[in-house]
Amino acid sequence: MTLENAPEPAVTDRADFEARLAELRIQEKAHSRAGDRIAAARRRLPVVEVDARTPVTGPDGPVPLIDTFEGRSQLITYYFMWHPGHTAAEQCEGCTWNNTQVDELSYVHSRDITYAVLCQGPYEESKRYHEFMGWTMPWYSAQPSLDTLLEGRQIGMMHVVCYLQRDGRVFETYWTTGRGVEAVDINYRLMDLTVYGRQEPWEDSPEGWPQTHGPTPDAPDVHPFRTDGRPIAHWSRLRAGRSDDLTA
Repeated sequence: MTLENAPEPAVTDRADFEARLAELRIQEKAHSRAGDRIAAARRRLPVVEVDARTPVTGPDGPVPLIDTFEGRSQLITYYFMWHPGHTAAEQCEGCTWNNTQVDELSYVHSRDITYAVLCQGPYEESKRYHEFMGWTMPWYSAQPSLDTLLEGRQIGMMHVVCYLQRDGRVFETYWTTGRGVEAVDINYRLMDLTVYGRQEPWEDSPEGWPQTHGPTPDAPDVHPFRTDGRPIAHWSRLRAGRSDDLTA
């Protein structure tokens, strides 16, 4: 989508631009320091034990939760929303958006952390979606154990949950949902750096700024993560000749 007809921001000289940017930088640094303080508080949370034998299903069948750590001490899991029996085009666009950005995992591995998806749908069906997308992260179905793993939370919603394992025991250390799962997302971070931002209707932008990527009263069916009825990332996979048949 082109922005060539979008309103132009005010133009100034270099000195004024740098002065205004310096004012903004004060806010940015405060934001970074606030994030550091929140992360420090997160590291000081108590933990709650989870049964290490809780089963999830992977490529070799049912395995205990502790096996998904792949021998590492920490585990970040993304609980992927799933619509059983639905086509690939009807699967969760937000979870697709987030996990399409998860590729190179050597950096988290260097900190003794495993990243894995625990899908909330059946393994065989959802694994075909994983293959259609060309993802490489570990993929499991947590469907039989969601009542245990998501105790007290809304099953069917996206969640990011972190775990620690010690001496054969597993502890939950943190979880988040809603916009909290933007922790997995780099695309929004990049968009937020640009003059037009995410181009979504809820954003506080100057009058006339493009905000067409999201629902409005006049266009309630527009979704920021979909194009022409599909999650945005599907189209490159289809052009590459991949089958999105989840029933094969």
